[in-house]
Amino acid sequence: MAENVGALAPGSTIGILGGGQLGRMLALAAGELGFRTHIFCPDPDSPAFEVTRRNTVAEYTDEAALDLFARDSDVITYEFENIPSSTAAFLRSRRLVFPGVKALDIAQDRLKERNLMEQLGIGIANYRPIDGLDDLEKAASEIGYPVILKTRRFGYDGKGQATISSATDIANAWKQVGEQSSILEQRIPFEMEISVIIARTASGETQAYDSPHNIHEKQILHHSIVPAPISQQIQDDALVIARKIADELDYVGILAIELFVVKAENGNHSLLVNEIAPRVHNSGHWTIDACHVGQFEQHIRAITGWPLGPTIRHSNAKMTNLIGQDINSWDSLNAEANTCLHFYGKTRVRPGRKMGHITRLEPIA
Repeated sequence: MAENVGALAPGSTIGILGGGQLGRMLALAAGELGFRTHIFCPDPDSPAFEVTRRNTVAEYTDEAALDLFARDSDVITYEFENIPSSTAAFLRSRRLVFPGVKALDIAQDRLKERNLMEQLGIGIANYRPIDGLDDLEKAASEIGYPVILKTRRFGYDGKGQATISSATDIANAWKQVGEQSSILEQRIPFEMEISVIIARTASGETQAYDSPHNIHEKQILHHSIVPAPISQQIQDDALVIARKIADELDYVGILAIELFVVKAENGNHSLLVNEIAPRVHNSGHWTIDACHVGQFEQHIRAITGWPLGPTIRHSNAKMTNLIGQDINSWDSLNAEANTCLHFYGKTRVRPGRKMGHITRLEPIA
């Protein structure tokens, strides 16, 4: 059971590792509940710095800066999973860090993540570990084409991946991933991707949101739509998987699990886990406007020992990421009825960069 020191009082300071849009929205949610925030990030232009009481600009390996950061924090969390696990372990020796180091370590390594799913009896795509070109050639012939090569570490939004359609693609794919340790996975012909956004407290209480249907363009999430066109059985099965993973990790905070909905020849549907993210998640942004308590407030509640809030949806929703130049249409988007527009405060627009999002709401029929 995760350590629980009781509920933190308003006025306490939450340390946040990472200064991007997720850190910004966590800080805003914390402020609404009366907490102060201290954000630690190497980037002096971090958008989260605009909404926090205090910030530290330093590398995640700077132990002197980390020590001062810990001294100023009552609990510590993070907005993304690619901070060094050694950083989380260093901070954990001084303060509570939620989610825990185990969750971070597993989510940083696709092979460890797949091994955990197998241990828990949760469905995943057929895969092999890859440490060299010989491994890759053998694994591709065993699994069968098409397959996807993914780096074990530091991959997101399609980065660190290469599709292999035939043996002639193998050498180039290996170069594409930087000739580094990877996994090779069967390419799944799934019907759709959904996700589960689940919150868990140190005492084991859980609350989950309705699963959105996630639609990607150019390997970046474009839309998350609720309700998803899935059966109640699939929704229930997804929640069982999410709770099993959260319990195994003794998780505290918001955990996101991405799943493929796969249709068998007999017409039945099943779920395969694609990946887990130990943090608030892009596919949960719709909860800010369509639920009584959104994912960012829920995460703050979980890590500070507050009771979880209701995850009930009061509206149907379609969240759309504003990527690159999309943000320049803010004036026309802002004029739409029943919409909620969110800016991330980023000063530089570039292709593929998430600049904000818009959530379109509709009444529940």
